[in-house]
Amino acid sequence: MIERRSEPPSTPGYTVTIRGLVLMCSIGIRRREREQRQRVRISVDLVAASGAAVPGDDRRRVINYEKVVAAIREIARAGHIDLCEGFAERICAACFADPLVERVRVWVEKLDVFADAEGVGAMLEWARSSSTVGDRSP
Repeated sequence: MIERRSEPPSTPGYTVTIRGLVLMCSIGIRRREREQRQRVRISVDLVAASGAAVPGDDRRRVINYEKVVAAIREIARAGHIDLCEGFAERICAACFADPLVERVRVWVEKLDVFADAEGVGAMLEWARSSSTVGDRSP
């Protein structure tokens, strides 16, 4: 028998995800990486602030993933990036331009470094402090 809840959970959550966005990017510290763009996969989890939770059909209360993807593409086009960590940091900062975002987790993976690995890279997580906008936490 399925139990049905008449009330939503006391602290509902809302997360927007972008999974496996693959872009060509100038990234890396080796000479060949500076000379030739390579495939990079980006994934992002954006956790909404409690006031934005469970937006339903209210477009004013949602995190706009189209803007996030556009920002990621712009960062990739803007020039060479030495490290996956630096790319992830720029993406986190762009995500915090939206005041609805409470926490963000970003994965950046270079896909063609090792033939026997799907990808290598870094994951970075930032959380907005309740007292300081733009605060970062590992």
